[in-house]
Amino acid sequence: SDFSSCEALGHFCSSSVSEDLGCRRGDFSRKHYGSVELLISSDADGAIQRAGRFRVENGSSDENATALPGTWRRTDVHLENPEYHTRWYFKYFLGQVHQNYIGNDAEKSPFFLSVTLSDQNHQRVPQYRAILWRKTGTQKICLPYSPTKTLSVKSILSAMNLDKFEKGPREIFHPEIQKDLLVLEEQEGSVNFKFGVLFAKDGQLTDDEMLSNEIGSDAFQKFLNLLGDKITLKGWTGYRGGLDTKNDTTGIQSVYTVYQGHEIMFHVSTMLPYSKENKQQVERKRHIGNDIVTIVFQEGEEPSPAFKPSMIRSHFTHIFALVRYDQQNDNYRLKIFSEESVPLFGPPLPSPPVFTDHQEFRDFLLVKSTLETPTFAQKRRRTLDMLIRSLYQDLMPDLHKNMLNRRSFSDVLPESPKSARKKEEARQAEFVRIGQALKLKSIVRGDAPSSLVASGICKKEPWEPQCFCSNFPHEAVCADPWGQALLVSTDAGVLLVDDDLPSVPVFDKTLPVKQMHVLETLDLLILRADKGKDARLFVFRLSSVHKAIEGKQAVKSKCDCRDNKLEKTKGCHLYAINTHHSRELRIVVAIRNKLLLITRKPKPGGVAGISLLSPLAESPVEEFQYIREICLSDSPAVMTLVDGPTEESDNLICVAYRHQFDVVNESTGEAFRLHHVEANRVNFVAAIDVYEDGEAGLLLCYNYSCIYKKVCPFNGGSFLVQPSASDFQFCWNQAPYAIVCAFPYLLAFTTDSMEIRLVVNGNLVHTAVVPQLQLVASRSDIYFTATTAVNEVSSGGSSKGASAHNSPQTPPGRDTPVFPSSLGEGETPSKNLYKIPLRNLVGRSIERPLKSPLVSKAVTPPTAIGLGIAAIPVTHSLSLSRMEIKEIASRTRRELLGNGGPFLCSRCL
Repeated sequence: SDFSSCEALGHFCSSSVSEDLGCRRGDFSRKHYGSVELLISSDADGAIQRAGRFRVENGSSDENATALPGTWRRTDVHLENPEYHTRWYFKYFLGQVHQNYIGNDAEKSPFFLSVTLSDQNHQRVPQYRAILWRKTGTQKICLPYSPTKTLSVKSILSAMNLDKFEKGPREIFHPEIQKDLLVLEEQEGSVNFKFGVLFAKDGQLTDDEMLSNEIGSDAFQKFLNLLGDKITLKGWTGYRGGLDTKNDTTGIQSVYTVYQGHEIMFHVSTMLPYSKENKQQVERKRHIGNDIVTIVFQEGEEPSPAFKPSMIRSHFTHIFALVRYDQQNDNYRLKIFSEESVPLFGPPLPSPPVFTDHQEFRDFLLVKSTLETPTFAQKRRRTLDMLIRSLYQDLMPDLHKNMLNRRSFSDVLPESPKSARKKEEARQAEFVRIGQALKLKSIVRGDAPSSLVASGICKKEPWEPQCFCSNFPHEAVCADPWGQALLVSTDAGVLLVDDDLPSVPVFDKTLPVKQMHVLETLDLLILRADKGKDARLFVFRLSSVHKAIEGKQAVKSKCDCRDNKLEKTKGCHLYAINTHHSRELRIVVAIRNKLLLITRKPKPGGVAGISLLSPLAESPVEEFQYIREICLSDSPAVMTLVDGPTEESDNLICVAYRHQFDVVNESTGEAFRLHHVEANRVNFVAAIDVYEDGEAGLLLCYNYSCIYKKVCPFNGGSFLVQPSASDFQFCWNQAPYAIVCAFPYLLAFTTDSMEIRLVVNGNLVHTAVVPQLQLVASRSDIYFTATTAVNEVSSGGSSKGASAHNSPQTPPGRDTPVFPSSLGEGETPSKNLYKIPLRNLVGRSIERPLKSPLVSKAVTPPTAIGLGIAAIPVTHSLSLSRMEIKEIASRTRRELLGNGGPFLCSRCL
């Protein structure tokens, strides 16, 4: 056992929990995304020009500075808000059986709702997917499926915070509605992109000079080859980005590529038509000047003169990517200019912003450019509002006909009466046929997300789990790491679990532990045993627990722990501790609407305040002291301690109760309103402390929402909470029950999925389906359990086919679809315990190794089969050639028209 080598208390003090948590939580700065500057430059005649306010991103301002633990140095390159998130209707609804509703909200504004029951997640985990189309934009959510309870339209709208209606929603039966909703979705953002690529010789100051370059250099040609493939425009059938593909009026050739499902056409200045008579090169400027993103390839070793956006006269271009190639060192340097109105978008530039790996540079540049340009969100909202109102007016004459269902709150996908079964089957078959024809047309036209028809390859991602313990036989309640092992509270008691050793019982089931903290540097174990009114906080010395395990003593029961109870904590239902920044351990215990502040008495000498020269008492209870009691207006559901910057009476407690988040001053007990929740029902999830540029901030999570708020000290003991430019909010696709911050990522856990976003802006980077997911520990490494089947492998699919069973996408009637279990007859589901290492998630932001008081073990990375979980299929699309896309479209057409059936194969759709 690893424990046999730990004979002295010093072995428990080899790592800092506070540093671990600091790395997990993160201390970030928006300066990593550049600083906003008023740029001024001069034209060719020397006249001063004001270029406007631009965010200038060039990596760290101080490239020689040493990064501190927990700061963001460099992150993995991920496409933010990938297409499978932004094109839900095309992927999950179009051409499948689904329901569409129309209604008016309380402000008499029309809305549309689309709902489908889908299991298109390779895990046979059925989910309701819903899209709400409103003038303010679209909202997408997932809701869990229960075979015994169908969801009503009213409950779905309530989950989207739409509870009041001027007119209740009615179902639209007409199949042509799919075409109109597809148009609505296309207003959200681009599936395909067009970028300008401008060649600039060294010393050129104006766009007229840059656009007049007839040919580029060898280095520029090498750069173009890196970006994509050279294609002939005449006869081109793919995405053309506004270029002429019939008469060569916009040039003979161009550069094109497909990246992660997005088709990209580059408007290359040297490939667009050149005119000797026209000094302004209007034909070239017509395309490049109307691109949102322009890549400027600048010749020369050093920027002389420095590029300024004012060199390019365009009211449309909002982002400039300045690229410079260093031939001597064979690397690329990147600098980004973006208008102040463009919100933060990732990934941030590395420090220094130099790329020696050319493929990595291509990936970074394309990901940085393919953002959903939020600058034009207001214009898109106006267009969306106009389209919704127009569509509503078109449907008004049919409100009293059979086209619209009068049942306002009918169940989603209800069973049809037998008398109407055949008529309903025929209607749904026609509905599916028209939808699949629309999808086919989009695929052939090149307007569809290409990754939907692409094959994929597996790539190890930072959130990929390792199997920590297979066939875990217990229901886990909570856990916390202890060195390389995991202390887990289960239905059978508290166990010490190691991946290659039998579980060791520590406490029996008479001590029902609901919360725990293993504080190795303080030699403390804190537990909350909760069973009705007899709930208590218990504190133990880790060294004593270790000694009992090593001596194979009898497992402790609740009666054996009488001396370990903390006074005044009877009846507690929640507690929180501080584990970073401050040297003093603070515990806040919630007993109904009262908060008890308890601290650990400081001890001179020794490591972490422990005297190694004097013998330690068996119980550390006497080391804790009661400080004060704070009364709240209600019982808190969520509680987080926020350390003040000075450690002098400015520590805060964030509490969530009723319909609000408050911050409470620990010294005075005064409460300040942080955020009021405008919803009928509130499910509080978490309040996560995140520090930005050394100032306290909180991520407030409830229902589907996540909001970032800054908390600033104000007037000696008070706190100023007001809207800030750095505040932002976003919605999860599925309502989580737990949120974990592993900087730079936020991980949301639901009962069957894991959603991963970026801390700095909430942008989505990945969604994984995980059957029966249960988070058990997250204070450093992340541990969770999930159900797996004996026959399943982690390829993203099951060994048992499901095509023979009815599903929500098949048209026969409205019977509740049958989702086949992946378990065979006689098999029983098993749960594995998985681990996502902190080091993998935070990557280069940790400047030191994560140590453990236990002997390190060599961990062999699990194989695909050994991982045992098909829960997190990580698939990256390969770039498709036009021939491959045309072949897929041709095969789809044959299946649609040639076989006499209305269905397309699931792989093509």
